[in-house]
Amino acid sequence: MTEGTNRSSGADGSDGFSQFEGDLRRAERKVAGEIDPGARAVVVAAAVLVAILSMVLPHTGSANGIDVLTFAADATTERVTITSRVFVFLVVIFGIGFSMLALVTRRWFLAWIALCGSAVGCVAGMLAWWSRNTPGVDGIAPPHGVGIGLGLGWLAMFVITFHWARVVWARTNYQLALEERRRADAAAAEDRARALQRNVTRTTTESRPTPEDPAGHSTE
Repeated sequence: MTEGTNRSSGADGSDGFSQFEGDLRRAERKVAGEIDPGARAVVVAAAVLVAILSMVLPHTGSANGIDVLTFAADATTERVTITSRVFVFLVVIFGIGFSMLALVTRRWFLAWIALCGSAVGCVAGMLAWWSRNTPGVDGIAPPHGVGIGLGLGWLAMFVITFHWARVVWARTNYQLALEERRRADAAAAEDRARALQRNVTRTTTESRPTPEDPAGHSTE
């Protein structure tokens, strides 16, 4: 009865440990998918607020960022080009939207999306700035140059991109180290399993009875 109890508790303990190990793995993956921006969260949040403010300030002339976003009449009058429209869309979607989601949820992949979109937004902001100082078709120059809204929005995208890059890079290094540790643990577990299998095979071979001849004498 004692042997059966020990065997049962051993089996249950093994199953319990396996389940516990699975829970640890899931918790480890969850932690690996999260970010901890620390003080950078405050800087990113401030940059997001600046980006929001830039949407209500003049993008160029009498057209603000919302006018550019909604294709309002003021944007048409100011001859706003496609580069400015793309830049404003990137500011709203990635600089504001995904950055806020990443700050609230602390998910790594949302911060990565915000980083990529904001980086593209920096390039689009440069093109939008250039378009306000370059004659268009038939040499027609824009009525007005760069507004304060465009300048603040571009600056905010640079700040957001820089700080998300630092956060994502730090988390990527942690994930790589975690993956390396997982591979080392898996290799160690495989080595232990092979050593245990060899010991069991050796014990079975040594405990096997020596074959005897028909006269009852050992063949050895």
